Amino acid sequence: MDQKKYVPKKEVTAYAVAALGQGLVYSCMSSYITDYYMSVLKLNAMFVILLMLFARVWDAINDPMMGMIMDRVSFKKGRMKPYPVITAIPIAILTILMFVNPGFDTNNKTVWIYVFTAFIYVAWGMVYTSSDVPFWSMPNVMTPDPKERGNLISYGKTVGGIGSAVTVALPIIVGFIVADMDVEKAGIVKYAIMAISMSLIGMPLFAMSSFKIKERIQLPNATKRAPGEPSAIKRIFTCKPLVLVVVSGMLSFGRYMLQAAAPHVARYSGFYIGTKPETVEQYNSNISTVALVIQVCAAVGMFGAMLFLPKLYKKFEYKQIMIVSCIGGFVASCFTLIIGWTTKNLLLCIPFMLISSIPLGVINNVSFAMVCDCLDFMEWKTGFRDTGLGSACQSFVNKIGNAFATVMIIVMYMVVNIDVNQLNVGSGQQVVDAINSMSSTQNFAMFSLVTIVPGISLLLCAIPLFFYDLTGAKKQKVFDELAVSRKERGIEIAE
Repeated sequence: MDQKKYVPKKEVTAYAVAALGQGLVYSCMSSYITDYYMSVLKLNAMFVILLMLFARVWDAINDPMMGMIMDRVSFKKGRMKPYPVITAIPIAILTILMFVNPGFDTNNKTVWIYVFTAFIYVAWGMVYTSSDVPFWSMPNVMTPDPKERGNLISYGKTVGGIGSAVTVALPIIVGFIVADMDVEKAGIVKYAIMAISMSLIGMPLFAMSSFKIKERIQLPNATKRAPGEPSAIKRIFTCKPLVLVVVSGMLSFGRYMLQAAAPHVARYSGFYIGTKPETVEQYNSNISTVALVIQVCAAVGMFGAMLFLPKLYKKFEYKQIMIVSCIGGFVASCFTLIIGWTTKNLLLCIPFMLISSIPLGVINNVSFAMVCDCLDFMEWKTGFRDTGLGSACQSFVNKIGNAFATVMIIVMYMVVNIDVNQLNVGSGQQVVDAINSMSSTQNFAMFSLVTIVPGISLLLCAIPLFFYDLTGAKKQKVFDELAVSRKERGIEIAE
């Protein structure tokens, strides 16, 4: 097997730094948008659910469209390289607009706040897709070596994971600025600062990939389908390994809740560190502290797993790593729930929250590498490589996972009858008193959002992977025969 290295270290670094920039913006959105909509804008819960579901239905159309455009259109600078620099400024603007209220009265809402919110959210998703699908498709054309490609994805995802860590720490820093503000104003200022800072730092880093990366595999543009030839969509849905990875990814939606639900748990689970918050200042401080503990555990567990993945790749199959981490995450989440709820001591849960966060890093990295292997398999079997469309499937899975996580959080509010608008009526002190009087059932429901709910999701995620067989000798055979096939078809690999 050819052990040649195609991608120089400076190019790997450039790709990883670009991933960091993307991670800063994406993590800011995915981790805090639900809390911003529910607690700051005070939007109707059913509206938020329907918005998320509508956006994902549109993504089911939009993401494959973007993938097919990539497969059919190439630019002078490359097939995928131009997109990050083209989309960087629109993403930054839309991210800021997503978290900055342009002047709507949140206590006397009109239809226009809902129109504005829906438009910005859907537009953000469309533009983000136009950058995300090409960016994470780049490893497919940067190197033909599956191992080098897997390590490239792992390195990009690992450094990109630092973006999640930054967005975890940022609320604490901003907390010093808003500590003396009332609850409502503190939320407005906090999220505005976060969105603006992450956008202005993240997007320039992300755009850098358009200038520093080389596309070495020059695949021909997709041509018009011949009579009797299967469509690109059909090729995707009849590629069994790819379908299994996609289904597994959709079932793993709970992994996003460990970060996305942290602000909700901090507000309404009844957990506190130190003295029980009785004043507005203590309440704001406790929100930051509890959310920090949960999100730091998620970030450390995720980032730690990413650091060890390159070594694990040398000894274990992708399938094995995924299954073991998911089952381990489920077991750890059960311990977190039992220990946390029986002792009411969040600090005792830290070891188990760290373990339950390991699948975040594993799934984020390994699933992308598995999709690339599946595209190799499809090209080997059919002669076609629908790189854009295949990568679009992974982008869609990530976005629908975030949407399902958000919907699950809001549904939990509705199931246990937590009305944010009622809780936030009156002075700051009245709000604190109302939250402290919530029932134990409501507190437990909120705590379950970072424990057993994501745990069950991880367990479900492992099931399809037992049927995934693109491993070992079969995978090696695909790679070896694909290399020969590409030479016969005149596909060149640039230096």
